[in-house]
Amino acid sequence: MDKYKQVIVVRTDLEMSRGKLAAQCAHASLESALKVMQSDKVFQTSVFKDWRTEGAKKIVVKAESEGALIKLRDAAVRAGIKHALISDAGLTEVPPGTKTALGLGPDEEKKIDKLTGNFSAL
Repeated sequence: MDKYKQVIVVRTDLEMSRGKLAAQCAHASLESALKVMQSDKVFQTSVFKDWRTEGAKKIVVKAESEGALIKLRDAAVRAGIKHALISDAGLTEVPPGTKTALGLGPDEEKKIDKLTGNFSAL
């Protein structure tokens, strides 16, 4: 059985409050997971179900800039990993359209680790 996980990458250069940071991570996790769930329905796979059965493992890591987030998103596209790049509405702490977080997967741990293995945990 494959081991699955989801990685949430959040920008630390924005110096968001803990609450704002938590909300952005939640957005990234949910949106990325929904994409995987929808893909499972289309392609009749069970990645989402298996991930949940295994405990819905999530890891949060730091990105030091918007550029790092974009570069990682582009790598996810090339690797075929479902993802969600979060752009904030700008109602509280950051300007509208600010890219705050990236959700990757869930997908096979080994696939995600190839992209995020060098990122530091939050």
